[in-house]
Amino acid sequence: MKFVQLAKTLKEEGLAPVYLIEGEEAYFRDHAVESIRAACRLSNPALNDARCEGEQLRGEGLAALRRALETLPFFDEKRIVRACEFYPTEREWETYLRPYAENPSPTTVFLIVNAGKKANAADLRKKKGVTYVDCSRESEETLSRWLFGVARRQGLAMDADAASLMVRYCAQDAARMKLETEKLAAILGGNARVDRAAVEAYVAKDTEYKIYELTQAASRRNFALFSEILSDMLGKGSDEYAVLAALVSHYRTLAEVSGITGSDAEVAKTLGVKPYAVQKNREAAARLGKARVQELYLALYGLSSGAKSGLYGKTGALFAAIAKIFFS
Repeated sequence: MKFVQLAKTLKEEGLAPVYLIEGEEAYFRDHAVESIRAACRLSNPALNDARCEGEQLRGEGLAALRRALETLPFFDEKRIVRACEFYPTEREWETYLRPYAENPSPTTVFLIVNAGKKANAADLRKKKGVTYVDCSRESEETLSRWLFGVARRQGLAMDADAASLMVRYCAQDAARMKLETEKLAAILGGNARVDRAAVEAYVAKDTEYKIYELTQAASRRNFALFSEILSDMLGKGSDEYAVLAALVSHYRTLAEVSGITGSDAEVAKTLGVKPYAVQKNREAAARLGKARVQELYLALYGLSSGAKSGLYGKTGALFAAIAKIFFS
């Protein structure tokens, strides 16, 4: 199940005996653990919430984990055992954990909390008896819906376009979105309405979003907007190397999408991006022309490589790149 479905599942179906909480979104992982802990209603967490890390779970550590799973709770109805960054091999799973997952202790809730998958590790998502909670990054649409709920719990009503903009400003980072929502509640007060203007005024833009704005201004040859964004980024600590690398990456992407045939969906699958991103990049490449895109990519790549090797100074390389984009 997706993380956003967990609360409903706990309410309607109760606790499962074994969970795999996996995904790169740390906020979702932490919140999933807290939701399950709350459902366990532990009155003695110091005694009934055991945690072990991945490096402890090898050899004798696996045997100790099995003993912990079979230990009865002390003055509580449930006991939690957490294994964090735990990637057992197929053999380890079969030897130590498969028998438990198929016949778990009724008083223990076993949580495997991982940031991702690892090579040569068993695919725990497909194991019998394991309830998978997907904590990977969600789509902009899903995060916007989730953000409505976060805002409502803060006493705020949020417009749809404000939520969408906030997701982009925060680079789809759930933890940042929650903090920014709390900040909006403190600034605007209870029962306030969050519109696009409030997000633009009070929510800090993530560096990734600033780079997106910068590259879009470059593609449209809007020098005034580009200069304004660049000045803001450099004034707030962004490095010239990072800006130049972002420009190189942008024009490389335009060169790739202009040189690959197929539908937006097919190209998106090849490049590992979303079809909408391919559509927008193809539109930008079409405005510039395939030859111009290729020329800019090669020129900027040469400047970036020269700056890294010491042939050019980083400031000189960046401003040479800007001259190439807007004035050549």
